[in-house]
Amino acid sequence: MGMLSLPRFLSCGKKKDFSLTNEKDAHSSESDENSERGNWSNKGDYLLSMVGYAVGLGNVWRFPYLTYQNGGGAFLIPYTVMLALAGLPLFFMECSLGQFASLGPVSIWRILPLFQGVGITMVIISTFVTIYYNVIIAYALYYLFASFQKVLPWSDCFSWADEFCSKTRIVSDCNATLHGEIIHANYTFITSNNLTCINGTINYKPVQFPSEQYWNKVALQRSSGLDETGKIVWYLALCLLLSWLIVGAALFRGIKSSGKVVYFTALFPYVILLILLVRGATLEGALDGIEYYIGRQSNITKLMEAEVWKDAATQIFYSLSVGWGGLVALSSYNRFHNNCYSDAILVCVTNCVTSIFAGFAIFSILGHMAFVSERPVSEVVDSGFELAFIAYPEALSKLPVSPLWSFLFFFMLLLLGLDSQFASIETLTTTIQDICPRVMKKLRMPVTMGLCLLLFLLGLICVTQAGIYWVNLIDHFCAGWGILISAVLEIIGIVYIYGGNRFIEDVEMMLGKKSSLFWLWWRVCWFFITPALLTAILIWSLVTFSSPTYGSVLYPTWGTAIGWCMIIFCIIWIPIVAIAKIVKAEGNLVQRIVSCCRPAANWGPYLERHRGERYSHIVDSKKEKDLEIPTVFSFVY
Repeated sequence: MGMLSLPRFLSCGKKKDFSLTNEKDAHSSESDENSERGNWSNKGDYLLSMVGYAVGLGNVWRFPYLTYQNGGGAFLIPYTVMLALAGLPLFFMECSLGQFASLGPVSIWRILPLFQGVGITMVIISTFVTIYYNVIIAYALYYLFASFQKVLPWSDCFSWADEFCSKTRIVSDCNATLHGEIIHANYTFITSNNLTCINGTINYKPVQFPSEQYWNKVALQRSSGLDETGKIVWYLALCLLLSWLIVGAALFRGIKSSGKVVYFTALFPYVILLILLVRGATLEGALDGIEYYIGRQSNITKLMEAEVWKDAATQIFYSLSVGWGGLVALSSYNRFHNNCYSDAILVCVTNCVTSIFAGFAIFSILGHMAFVSERPVSEVVDSGFELAFIAYPEALSKLPVSPLWSFLFFFMLLLLGLDSQFASIETLTTTIQDICPRVMKKLRMPVTMGLCLLLFLLGLICVTQAGIYWVNLIDHFCAGWGILISAVLEIIGIVYIYGGNRFIEDVEMMLGKKSSLFWLWWRVCWFFITPALLTAILIWSLVTFSSPTYGSVLYPTWGTAIGWCMIIFCIIWIPIVAIAKIVKAEGNLVQRIVSCCRPAANWGPYLERHRGERYSHIVDSKKEKDLEIPTVFSFVY
């Protein structure tokens, strides 16, 4: 069937196909500067959406653990340095790019057509991540509902527990003194003879705390490995459906609706963190936990270890959500002369302060848990799933009125996850809008809900009994060095091929003329430091890359192969699109490559009144869209 015989629904062609001339788009309003794409209703909508996107689960369950592990308060030094050298420069660059051209992460590569595959890679990786990220939100929803009980179901070893479940550590054997001689005996013999174990010689039986068994046996119904899929856990599937319904409802009018929802989802977690911190600080043992967090005496010598600097750079990179395409997408709805420079600094600082603040709230209560269970803090500290769904719930179960604190904690996790998810889905819908603006103008809500339904169906594999292994597999491969590759190519392409000085001139069209001194720091970072740091992190990540595991469970060979297929599918578009561009160009090979390294003829500010003399040659975007008949791969134009 010929391309022109496609059904009109699949065509993004002329206006007469949809009769939209007088139809109002819910995504835009009469007060918008850009009536075609729409703008944020006000500055607060944008800033809170950016904060919500940047501040996520990693701020709560990864940063505090890294701080404790890497020298306590001393870790804040490399963390701050990496924020200034790697995080903020790339964050500012992506915000400026999106705002300047008012385009999403794929279409923005009109700036450098040869690298348009980088944008496609960002969107595909974001798609994979949204699938499993909403599963984590479903976990939070399940625990939230489970908290509506007088006694938390993981507070003790109930009927679901096995013989290894115990609320306290059980002594197995130890050394003791009998008739002047040191003997080694089991604990039953020691107690029956009224002996006392010698400090430092006690061995404990391998036990699991109720929260750990509840997580594995009840919440996940976890199977033995990836090759034992089992059944769909129906209550997790319902929680996953609910989480997608919430996301779809918040985005049914695009940024006009999500921009209002984030006033609650982005701000209320700070209220909960403050409540948890105040409650935690009043508990016995809280000071021990906080001292483990920032260090009674920070270990400055840790700064001599390369691993500490790598951890700081990696945490900054992933925490700020650079390289995912979301910053470009959200910034594309800004007004042209918005001060994205101050926005970038404000959001980055807020993100880092939130991480530090969250650490105090987390470690104060973990310190109390260590005190109550008579264990060192190091034995109750963890990160990731183990912190969020095992260690912290265990600690909360020991507090008076524990269901209240449990509800608050999981409600906070829910909100932190949701506003990050809002931005990720907005990245996908923005990409669709750039490809088929007329479809999105008429059918924004059906397309958004259809996208959420599709991602829900794809996520069902993650709520089977082997679901946690799939979540871990996708996270291990897709949320790792694939994003680093995109970020490295992004900054190299813009600074060294498009031209860093030309990019600065573009930014000055939005912000106004700045002095050379103002740009000195950004030039040093963009031209030298940031690409070098990102390249070093990428190489380190590749060198230290290991096969995925979940706890002590190894993945089968075919599971690891699927992981490699996923990441290859994500990044393979970079060379495919580059080759396609070169083949479509004219001239000899060198001329074709040079041609593809020049900005497209339609690159520049979206609205004609913002183009000035530098971009006066651009064909009016409305006329150009009327002439387009996109194909399935219309983003490769």
